[in-house]
Amino acid sequence: MPFSDARNRSAVSRREALLTAGSLGGTTVAGCLGSNSRSVSVLSAGSLARTFEDHVGPAFEEETGVEVHGEYYGANAVMRMVEDRTKHPDVIVSADATLLRDRLYGEFIDWDVEFAANSVGIGYNEETEFGQRLDAGKPWYQLALETNEGDIAIGDPDLDPLGYRAVQAFELAETEHGLEEFRETMMDLVYEEPEEPQMMAGVEAGSRAGAIVYRNMAIDHGMPFFEFPDEYNFANPELADHYATVEFTTAEEGYTAHGRPVIYNATVNGGADEPDAGHRLVQFLIDESDLLVDAGLAVGDSLPRPEGDVPEEIDV
Repeated sequence: MPFSDARNRSAVSRREALLTAGSLGGTTVAGCLGSNSRSVSVLSAGSLARTFEDHVGPAFEEETGVEVHGEYYGANAVMRMVEDRTKHPDVIVSADATLLRDRLYGEFIDWDVEFAANSVGIGYNEETEFGQRLDAGKPWYQLALETNEGDIAIGDPDLDPLGYRAVQAFELAETEHGLEEFRETMMDLVYEEPEEPQMMAGVEAGSRAGAIVYRNMAIDHGMPFFEFPDEYNFANPELADHYATVEFTTAEEGYTAHGRPVIYNATVNGGADEPDAGHRLVQFLIDESDLLVDAGLAVGDSLPRPEGDVPEEIDV
């Protein structure tokens, strides 16, 4: 079913139970994390920057007294930073669950939890000609072909799953709408933004007409969002086999990503400095689905979903 119709799981928060248990035992939840756990570091996919900074981080600190210190990059770049040890986060979050497992399982981690989903489409400036014609019902792909070079941005596909999903969406749209060489033409037209959190900046300023983004990113910036059809929005699990008919291979690592539904997952780094706080943050993502929904993500009935040797500290 489409992202906009996905049923959002109303998880029962463990907050009251934890606080009650803490008060009965003479401690607070924050105390359970240990007196030295005053912060937790997160290395996350850039599309969740606002989600962590505006929603998850403040709520987590309010509940536990532990600050969330986040850094946000394209998920390919996140994996590379962990692999080459230029970053040493407590919690790792990916916008492509399979990417994290392919790159980090074995040497760094052996488990993760899928906690949210998303949809791909166009965040656009409604005051531009492109936005006005899109609002008038003109097919997005025809309008895209008429844009000037750089009017539409995508993420850098070598750094970011959102980038390679844009390329894959172009290819699926080419087949879906009978558009000859649509993918190649669009790749000549688009601007590749290397900093995922900056994807919407040019659109907000009006220097770009739109960007291929996740739904929550448009919501973060108060911009209108045109969701692609199910056939290439990567939001419908029932179309996983269809999405998998396209792929993209990154230039630097040579990693081949097949098309797949947008699923976020999180784990605690095997060498985390603050593993207790890391586990608590992952548990918070599992429990507080309403926060994620408020941030524009989806949490359907199939989520959360664990993978691998999940530690006993995590209750899924």
